[in-house]
Amino acid sequence: MHESISRRRLLTGMCATAGTLFTVGFAGADLLAAPTDPAVPVAPVGMPCTIAALNQHTLRLSIAAVDEDLDRYYDDGSTIPHPEASSLLRLRTDAPVKEIAWASSTLRVETQPLRVSILRAGTTIQQLAFHPENNQILFGYSGAPVYGLGPGSHPLDRRGTAERMRNGAGDDLRVLGARNPIPWLMGKGWGIYFHEPGGTFDFTGETGVFHPSDVARGQDIYLVIAETPAELLRQYAEITGYPHLPARWTFGFQQSHRTLDSRAQVLDEAKTFREKKLPCDALIYLGTGFCPSGWNTGHGSFAFNEAVFPDPEAMLREFHDKNFKIVLHVVNPPENLHGHVSDTGSAAEEPGDAANYWQQHVPFVQIGVDGWWPDEGDVLPTPSRLVRNRMYWEGGRMSRPDRRPFALHRNCYAGIQRWGWLWSGDTFSTWKTLQTQVMMGINAGLNGVPYWGTDIGGFVPTKEFTAELFVRWFQFGAFCPSFRCHGRTWQLRRPWGWNTGSYGPSEMGPAGEAFLPKPTDLHNEAVEQICRQYLNTRYQLLPYLYSAAWETHTTGMPLIRSLGLSWPEDKAAWEADDEYLFGPSLLVAPVYEQGAASRKIYLPRGLWYDYWTGKGIEGSGSLSVGVDLQTMPLFVRAGSILPMGPVKQYADEPSSEPLRLTVYPGADGRFELYEDDGLSFAYEQGAFSLIVLEWDEATHTLHLRPGAGKHTQAREFTVTLAGQESTQSRKSTFHGQPLSIRL
Repeated sequence: MHESISRRRLLTGMCATAGTLFTVGFAGADLLAAPTDPAVPVAPVGMPCTIAALNQHTLRLSIAAVDEDLDRYYDDGSTIPHPEASSLLRLRTDAPVKEIAWASSTLRVETQPLRVSILRAGTTIQQLAFHPENNQILFGYSGAPVYGLGPGSHPLDRRGTAERMRNGAGDDLRVLGARNPIPWLMGKGWGIYFHEPGGTFDFTGETGVFHPSDVARGQDIYLVIAETPAELLRQYAEITGYPHLPARWTFGFQQSHRTLDSRAQVLDEAKTFREKKLPCDALIYLGTGFCPSGWNTGHGSFAFNEAVFPDPEAMLREFHDKNFKIVLHVVNPPENLHGHVSDTGSAAEEPGDAANYWQQHVPFVQIGVDGWWPDEGDVLPTPSRLVRNRMYWEGGRMSRPDRRPFALHRNCYAGIQRWGWLWSGDTFSTWKTLQTQVMMGINAGLNGVPYWGTDIGGFVPTKEFTAELFVRWFQFGAFCPSFRCHGRTWQLRRPWGWNTGSYGPSEMGPAGEAFLPKPTDLHNEAVEQICRQYLNTRYQLLPYLYSAAWETHTTGMPLIRSLGLSWPEDKAAWEADDEYLFGPSLLVAPVYEQGAASRKIYLPRGLWYDYWTGKGIEGSGSLSVGVDLQTMPLFVRAGSILPMGPVKQYADEPSSEPLRLTVYPGADGRFELYEDDGLSFAYEQGAFSLIVLEWDEATHTLHLRPGAGKHTQAREFTVTLAGQESTQSRKSTFHGQPLSIRL
């Protein structure tokens, strides 16, 4: 190992700044004034600096002492290898000014202190500069919003806040959920990834400040220049990896269980879903420890609780026969978790090695466990969090090569999108939490975490936990990537739970029982009917949602999208933090006010359609729409081509019905319909179908043509315009050749 050098000595003579958000372009070559402390002498020490281009949008700036290998010291797993990166410039930080062409920009490097500027047509678009004498890396935002720093942060616009990059902490865990810091910032035209799992950010001044941690070896920074926010997120994926493609069943409904009574109860719960025709794909079981009787014998145990799973292999077969997937809750990972599931020899024998820890899971995978719910882990250092995220994906694939693994994590870092899902943690059952979780979902997407969800209803019941709150949260959950009910007093988290006359084990103690619903309040038939409506809608939309997941997998665009991603020049679209696009076409406006009879929403410019009624409405600002308990505002943008299937009881239920394509006229549109077997990795060898759908508004014609993949089977469609009766639909068959349908 090379002799350690102090971070202050290493960075002396350098300072970084990252420019604009929505205001692109600055007069003059200097974006920021250099804050200096006259009491601290500046003694520049030349250090090697390398600037490499990953592509035409992203630069990597690395500064370290001679023979210091930043890839070695910052090998936390958050970035992917970039062997194709080309070195643009190598110099010492006390070298003369350099200026070279890069893509359509000019890269200018000044020293003493170091400043790296991106210029176009003589205007500074972005600038990086370092001030080690104050232990600062500065970045400017010129009065415009700045987004980023990971899930669980508040508010969306980071200006005016200060942030310690601490996992599990936050302003209010009850409302915001678990904190998972990610050192990614983005704005209009630029993005920055600080490759260092530590330090602090300060946005309270006129410019932003990053204070590197005391253990920083050097600086490793990725600077992105792009004209659209969609391209910024693509470049984030280029830096940290593209999202994985989950199995189709993971987008179905998942019902979580806590305290269990018996084997019969466990199986009867599954039977009830099928008898009631309530779609469900997965059953999740909490471990014993957080509840008196869970699936295992205690915290961290890998032994079934015989009181409720006396014959686990036979029970798993029965679940699978009813087409349910089974997911188990696990805690207590090794605090020094490291390595890879592929490790062998003495490394794999270490208690903290991923290969060793994964071996405890293997017998469960072999008897049919389909997924995992890795809870806790707030104390894990950043590299260990990512080792855990990665272990469940790569271990699952190693143990069952024909199945895409599933793991729902509480902790993450940049890179989780390659391997797993995230839920927002142990929030409280309040209306304020529901409202805030909408914003948290938008924020997760802007931070490169596309597969995200909440505990529907909130984890900890409060006096606000009523049937109304549960229904409103369920409606929101139906339009989150992870659609899952979980929480204390778990029997009220079932779609039929508010109509049994009992809430079962409260898990709240006498104080909590005082505000839980009375038995007389638990004969509410409306809850189950509303839940069924949104379950059915979710399953009908699975062809659309699964295609959107393919877009996420190939472009980095999240499933929950800030309106600003589609209308980047619309200030109000960026400010909308209580509504979002779900995929490219659906605008979702969850209701989060108790007793609401109306919902104020913002519709960006253009024609929109009410999803429930098919009626058109012109968007150009805020409006109020009426709601009842059954209705959550849902709109479809003009030009959308919405593929929908039949109501199914589980995602992969066979059906001979043709897929329905609903065209929403008023603008040209395009959609890529993606289909594969929904379960295996065969798509990696091209075993999938991609059909490009294009709507020509001028001729009212829908064009279908083959995209990538293999088109070996005919695909039947029923095509209609929004608002038309089914009798006016057109039936057509796509045989892998271009097809046009005039409506």
